[in-house]
Amino acid sequence: MKKILVVSHMGRHLKIFSHSDLRIYKELGNEVHFASNFELEIDKPTDKDKLDFILHDIPFSRSPYSFKNLKAYKKLKKLMYQEKYDLIHCQSPVGGALTRLAAHATKTSPVIYTAHGFHFFKGAPLKNWLIYYPIEKWLARFTDALITINKEDYSSAKKFKAKNTFYIPGIGVDTSKFKSLEVEREQKRTQLGVKKDEIVILSIGELIKRKNHETALRALAKIEQQNIVFLICGRGELEEPLRNLSVSLGIDKKVRFLGFRNDIPEISLASDIFLFPSYQEGLPLSVMEAMSAGLPVVCSKIRGNTDLINDGEGGYLIEPDNIDGFAQAINDLIKNVQLRDKMKQHNKEYIMNFDIGIIKDKLSEIYINL
Repeated sequence: MKKILVVSHMGRHLKIFSHSDLRIYKELGNEVHFASNFELEIDKPTDKDKLDFILHDIPFSRSPYSFKNLKAYKKLKKLMYQEKYDLIHCQSPVGGALTRLAAHATKTSPVIYTAHGFHFFKGAPLKNWLIYYPIEKWLARFTDALITINKEDYSSAKKFKAKNTFYIPGIGVDTSKFKSLEVEREQKRTQLGVKKDEIVILSIGELIKRKNHETALRALAKIEQQNIVFLICGRGELEEPLRNLSVSLGIDKKVRFLGFRNDIPEISLASDIFLFPSYQEGLPLSVMEAMSAGLPVVCSKIRGNTDLINDGEGGYLIEPDNIDGFAQAINDLIKNVQLRDKMKQHNKEYIMNFDIGIIKDKLSEIYINL
């Protein structure tokens, strides 16, 4: 039996990014450890997680400039010396950097790093390229397998000096979950306070600047149709400003802030259009799940989104700050039921290329080769 350590700087990644990796290692007969920061309520592991994996609380800070990360680095080194891992798999920018440095210092290998979206990308601020590009390029030397999840990042990573560089299309989406899920659509809509003739536009993501909910609200204010409801799933520091904006735009009666939800698949199946104007993504799971639910997608024309949506086929790609463009695309979909049905079918077929089964096979192959 091998001993595997998976590391990410936020405990919630246990449920989001890392679960497929952890399961793969577990199913292959390994003892699996997961190290992260479990301080916040949203990051705390479930009782089942505690049974399935060996957990280590490491005081990572999301900010790369925080002194807390020096303590996290020291704890990682101590953990690696004590446990003598056979393989390390790290994720997230901060977690990935500190873990690779600790592994290099303790001579622990092999090391896999999954980049869920480099901070340098087409259109990123110059400082991102000046800071993050050289750091990632340098750390690649301590990486046995560098995994990227979108084509733009893969193109950049191939220029680095990691021992092996791979492209895997995301963390995978469980398409079978949406096929087998039995949802009484009208009943779910009633629970959400949606009337029978209303068009439901759904958006999922933290209420932070990067997710660009402000553009979504301003676009909604320009929509001609009145029988629409905008559901926003997520929470974050911008909730109050966004609520105030919806009031000032006169659309607060149409907007529902649902907070954190455990029934996203059910809400998706009860919706009509998915709206995702984010400024920066790796390969967004929320878009993949929306496609699995058969929703046409109106999203920003950025890295990751362009891997998933072909403009005019499964939805529309709009520049992130183009409020009129988002409004027009939503209007077109509201008015054309046949177009929505056509895009629904396209997305349900296309998303099969990103099924979690495919991702598991690719990750298993990389692990076995290492």
